[in-house]
Amino acid sequence: MDDARLIENLLYTYADRIDGGDLDGVAEMFTHGRIWGMDDPPPEAVFEGRDGVRRMYEFSTRLYDDGTPKTHHITSNARIEVAADGLTASGRAYYCVTQATDDLPLQPIITGHYHDTFHKIDGEWWFDTRIMFVDQVGDLSHHLKYPLR
Repeated sequence: MDDARLIENLLYTYADRIDGGDLDGVAEMFTHGRIWGMDDPPPEAVFEGRDGVRRMYEFSTRLYDDGTPKTHHITSNARIEVAADGLTASGRAYYCVTQATDDLPLQPIITGHYHDTFHKIDGEWWFDTRIMFVDQVGDLSHHLKYPLR
């Protein structure tokens, strides 16, 4: 499998893990990386490494009795560019998150896009930096533990 496809699979694995409530699995993907909650963030909006990313999701994501957030992350329009050295890459993708709970009918709750960088360590691709941009916001009250401005 080529590098761009391996990296694209990281995007989909992230979605699978978050929708499955596997916060440890999501955090593991950032062992050698970080998530930014905005472009050019202040230090408190940078979540570094497995432990930092795990704390961010624990703080923000509402999980239900079945251990999931009852969401479905749809990742699309992935564009991956692998550097000539084959050790770094960048990518952009769209996301749309839908949710349905006992009290919330099925609906899109947020859309946005990711700007990602990746690096290869010992032959395996990892997230380096993920910047999450929010484009449209619906009813996040059943998904996040805090209000999104």
